[in-house]
Amino acid sequence: MPKRKVSKSTRTAPPSKTGSKYSKKCPDCGNTNFLEDSQRGELVCSNCGLVMEESMIDTGQEWRAFDTEQMSKRARSGAPLTFTKHDKGMTTEIGKGVGELYKVPTKKRAQYYRLTKWHKRLIKSKDRNLSFALSELQRIVSFLNLSRSVHERIARYYEQAVNKGLVRGRSIESVIAALTYAVSREFGSPRTLDEITEASGEDKREIGRTYRYISRELQIRILPADPMSYVPRFCSMLGLSDRVQAKAIEILKKAKKHDITSGKGPTGVAAAAIYIACVLIGEKRTQREVADTTNITEVTIRNRYTELVKKLNLEDEMEKRAKEE
Repeated sequence: MPKRKVSKSTRTAPPSKTGSKYSKKCPDCGNTNFLEDSQRGELVCSNCGLVMEESMIDTGQEWRAFDTEQMSKRARSGAPLTFTKHDKGMTTEIGKGVGELYKVPTKKRAQYYRLTKWHKRLIKSKDRNLSFALSELQRIVSFLNLSRSVHERIARYYEQAVNKGLVRGRSIESVIAALTYAVSREFGSPRTLDEITEASGEDKREIGRTYRYISRELQIRILPADPMSYVPRFCSMLGLSDRVQAKAIEILKKAKKHDITSGKGPTGVAAAAIYIACVLIGEKRTQREVADTTNITEVTIRNRYTELVKKLNLEDEMEKRAKEE
């Protein structure tokens, strides 16, 4: 049972900068960690049980819901703000889709249609640009299976580019593709230019040119891609086990330590390391299978394979595994 002794302080303590929720100390034991009892409205020391605050105001919701329907009916707030919508999800839209027209009484349909038309005409050019661009972004993100955080960051960068006038004179698709390439690398889940080109339908040179310009103007600092960041996705695409993935990462760590990967294409080095790991672990994949899955030529994989095996002294082990098979 906590002690019913109440501290003299009656004000809620401000948040602490040291990681504890409250910056005040318990006068009895000097502890800085406290527990909130929402039922009693008390703040209690987690160490000695001293009641630091009482009659605290409950800032939570005063209603309960037992299913999603009750939740949607009783909630008084909308969806959270998001950069993936041109209006951050704040504004309303009159007449979303043709099907909405038939829900309106017959006498009011002409007025409804007129309101819908003027609503669309009064939208600013920036909002129209963002609306089209973010729908294109949604398609590319879905195609490449990127995370929600990457989606949000790309949308935020695109809005900054529109505000600075960087999109003028360039196609919206190329700017979205360039930002997708940059942000996916920034978040450690890179996609190759070939994958971005396939998803967007834009020319690879145009995407590269736009990427260099946008990253310079928005001051997006992207470090050179690490081959290890490609390994999990390539192994998943090839249907390989965690043992192969761990072995490939181990090979790449040794290669980085011996300065073998510098100046080489990260995707080619990653593919070669995965092929070596497949042979060593015993999950056989041909160079053709690895090349087709990772969209890299067999010649590139063979050259990177030769360099890695030679400089990491893996020739004997590879020959032994080949004879066993």
